[in-house]
Amino acid sequence: MAHFTKATSIKDWLNQRLAIDTVERVMMSEYWIPKNINFLWAMGMVLVITFALLLVSGIFLLMYYQPNVDTAFYSVNYTIMRDVDFGWLWRHVHGVAASVVFLIIYIHMFTGIYYGSYKKGREMIWVSGMLLFVAFSAEAFSGYMLPWGQMSYWAGMVITNLFSGGSLHADGLVEWIRGDYVPAQAFLTRFFMLHVLLIPLAILGLIGLHFGALRIPHVNNQDGEEIDFDKEAKKYLAGDKAGSKVMRFANDFMSKDMMVVGIYLVFFFYLVFWNYGFAMDAVNFDPADGLKTPAHIYPEWYFLWSYEILRPFSVDIGLVAFAFAQVIFVLLPWLDRSPNTVPANRRGLFAIWFWVMLVNLIVLTAMGKLPPEGMFSQIGFVSAILFIVQWLMLPFITMFEKKV
Repeated sequence: MAHFTKATSIKDWLNQRLAIDTVERVMMSEYWIPKNINFLWAMGMVLVITFALLLVSGIFLLMYYQPNVDTAFYSVNYTIMRDVDFGWLWRHVHGVAASVVFLIIYIHMFTGIYYGSYKKGREMIWVSGMLLFVAFSAEAFSGYMLPWGQMSYWAGMVITNLFSGGSLHADGLVEWIRGDYVPAQAFLTRFFMLHVLLIPLAILGLIGLHFGALRIPHVNNQDGEEIDFDKEAKKYLAGDKAGSKVMRFANDFMSKDMMVVGIYLVFFFYLVFWNYGFAMDAVNFDPADGLKTPAHIYPEWYFLWSYEILRPFSVDIGLVAFAFAQVIFVLLPWLDRSPNTVPANRRGLFAIWFWVMLVNLIVLTAMGKLPPEGMFSQIGFVSAILFIVQWLMLPFITMFEKKV
């Protein structure tokens, strides 16, 4: 058994049992961050703050939401929005945060791709990050079902139909997921459980894994410089803070993070009070009606690019392309064969590949919101083909890249 002495304070009592000083030292005061980074490295903390906003606002909404097909729509649009004091504010915060969190995720994700933060030694950082993306996507989709409006119902119908596997006709699997032949009470109850309990627990666990995966290989830097963290940490602790290439996570790096977070929160609450409409589809303000199909069914903006990869093809090919798009980002550390962990602008063809992919994803997102007619259908088809071809070309583009 461990040796315990008489505690001199509450902190000392806790420290003997939980080693809080060791945890603080390992994860905070002696967790070293490179100095040569920019504001994009603060996106991780911005994501944590946004997730906290989602949790807090979700708890307040949960107090009045009714997970019943007969009352869910009215509990959101009348009870919360009109009857409860400041209910509208919590719904705006939750809706805007649910949308903006994906903007920050995409910025964080493409920053990692641009600076090579997934390369050898950092694979688990990337994989855990992509698992978080999947978990947030599942959380967003399950939450989209809860208002039980027209778009909630029909988006649920369309997305669950994907699990039929096209010509495989796995209709039994679809019915098992829904709990019925069509989205109904069992469907709503299941997605309510997923949204408020199971998926948030998974997200919290994956956040812990993501932070843990950062601890050994350390954070990448914007120059791709190989830093001897032990040597630079000794310099810092010896008093040569200016000469050291690293700084403490707490409170040196955190102070820089908080400045970016402060600017972000100004932008966030501007959206909450004055421009929240983008996060609430007008069609979803009509109650769910299984006998009235909306003229144009589409997902939220953050899913549009993958939806557009599915849409231009026949059912089976579309499902294969859609599955390809969901999995391929996870495999990036093994598809990029280059030995270089440097910014994309120093990597020749990879820089072209990166910017073409980014622009193409924006085009796919734009096309996904439009009806698949005429020129829009052709542009979406070409963009989907380009996305697939780009990823298939990546190993060959990077295989012959010279060491920088």
